[in-house]
Order: sequence, then structure tokens, then C-alpha cells
Amino acid sequence: MQQPHDHDLQFMHMALQQAALAPAVGEVPIAAVLVQKGQVLASAHNHRETLQDPTAHAELIVIRQAAELLHSWRLTETTLYVTLEPCAMCAGAIVQSRIARLVFGAWDPKAGACGSIFDIPAERRLNHRVEVVGGLLEQESQTLLQEFFRQLRHEAAGKEAPRTSNAG
Repeated sequence: MQQPHDHDLQFMHMALQQAALAPAVGEVPIAAVLVQKGQVLASAHNHRETLQDPTAHAELIVIRQAAELLHSWRLTETTLYVTLEPCAMCAGAIVQSRIARLVFGAWDPKAGACGSIFDIPAERRLNHRVEVVGGLLEQESQTLLQEFFRQLRHEAAGKEAPRTSNAG
């Protein structure tokens, strides 16, 4: 695991701002920002619910947007900032698109594939390895997720029908 660079905080804050927009449209607050040479190429939050697409993770959305913008699937010399450790699908896409660096906020002990459960970016048998910085602004990322799921549970509890007794 690598150490963060000076400018990493700026772009991770941008990813957190993007993630904060997601709950307003019913999405889990996970977001990504892809940067090349200090310029933002793309930013997005998850759209799985909106699009009913299991692949509409923030990471894949920004990878697609940047590849279209650059007219190349090779996203060399880029850094991807994500608020949550990428899953296996996204980690694979990060490797396949040749992203140089990955910086993420919260660790994901249930689905993380960049050090938690798997470590796809560091897999020596793959043809590309990604420099990874994990845990940058981890608490802020975790708080966004925790507040979102707390609100969902609260709303679900409010929708439960009142229980009536048949005793009589």
C-alpha cells in the first residue's frame, strides 16, 4: 500500500461531494473521480438503482466516460479516486483500463477487491498492476454510507404496518 500524494485530498473531497448527491436519487453514496495530469476527466456516483444495471458502479461509469473522451481504452497516467474500496468487477476494470493509481476512502470488508477480500490490483499474474492508496478520508466515506443506510432503515421501519392484536 502506497502513501497519498499532496493533491489526493482535493480529488477525494470531490469524490465525496459527488457521493453526497447520490441519496437524492435513491442511490448508495459511492462515487468516483478520474484524473489525468491534474485534470478531472470524469466523475459520477453509482447508478445501479436508477438504471437497474448491476454494472452501473461509479468506477465503471467514469472509466467509460474517460475512454470516450480520450478515444482510448488505455487510461494510462490516470488516478481513480473512489469513496469505497472497489469490488472485484471494478478492480478488474481498473486493471484492464491500465489506470496507474487508485485512491479510495473506506475499506469494504464484505466485497473489497483491492486489499480486503482480494487484491486484484496487486496480482502479479496479471499484465498490469495498479498503485493503491487505501483509507484516505476513510471516516468521511464511512459516515456517508452509514447515514444513508441508517435513513433507509428508518424509512423502512416507518412503512411497517402497525401490529394489531387479535386478543379479545
